[in-house]
Amino acid sequence: MGSESQPPEWTIESVLRWATDDFRARGIESPRLDAELLLGHALSATRIRLIVDAKRPLEEPELARFRDLVKRRRGREPVAYILGQREFYGRTFRVDRRVLIPRPDTETLVDEALERSRPVSLSMRALDLCTGTGCVAVTMARERPTARVLASDLSDDALAVARDNALRLGAYNVALRRSDLFAQIDPSWRFDVVTANPPYIAPDEIRSLQPEIRDYEPRAALVADDGGLALLRAIVAQAGTHLAGGGLLAVEVGFGQAPAVREMFERQGFVDVRVRRDHARVERVVSGSARIP
Repeated sequence: MGSESQPPEWTIESVLRWATDDFRARGIESPRLDAELLLGHALSATRIRLIVDAKRPLEEPELARFRDLVKRRRGREPVAYILGQREFYGRTFRVDRRVLIPRPDTETLVDEALERSRPVSLSMRALDLCTGTGCVAVTMARERPTARVLASDLSDDALAVARDNALRLGAYNVALRRSDLFAQIDPSWRFDVVTANPPYIAPDEIRSLQPEIRDYEPRAALVADDGGLALLRAIVAQAGTHLAGGGLLAVEVGFGQAPAVREMFERQGFVDVRVRRDHARVERVVSGSARIP
């Protein structure tokens, strides 16, 4: 909002135009959307209200709030962290820098788990590893209210966020447990579904990521050894002893990893192994069923 280009008065319309141009010049991918979301947050207004009130002049306290948000976005802080929330599967999840931001790609993991577990939908017992915000566990619990869902994570901070989301979104059939993958899961328990969205980015790829990811999201939830496959390999190797006969394992994978992960499934004796593409047509989810004894 430099004085050299300042209009006679800042309206919703003009301030959105200014912020959009500013973000675009800085290489931010969705400049108009980001500007609308941040101004809506500053004004406690919906995007529709911004359109209806486009000619309304902004008061100085409103401009000050918006300037602060714009400064944060200029620093490439993700919009979800600035707003403190992100939509996933039609529900609003709270997020902060303790957890990864839920992404549309991961909705594919939920779709696969729900579709392939229909035969046990009324009595489903599910385990969600590396739960983060709890978006997968909470969504499955809300979509299947008679299911019992256990969400686990190694991070106490992540579990605190997941617990808040489960309570706020009414997922009372979700329990939470701190566990390093399966290590602290009772070995006598058998699940109909195990889901996981583990870290799968190779350490040498972290520098090439967008600054929103590289500089803000928790690295422990992003990076895995062995070219990004270490945790995926461990999950596939250990899941069979925690699944009921015919139970489903479904994992999210990174770009180009699906063939290697599919081979892991097959080597571990999973049957009906499938690869599912996300909305961008990337092979995103690998799933398979445990053999029935």
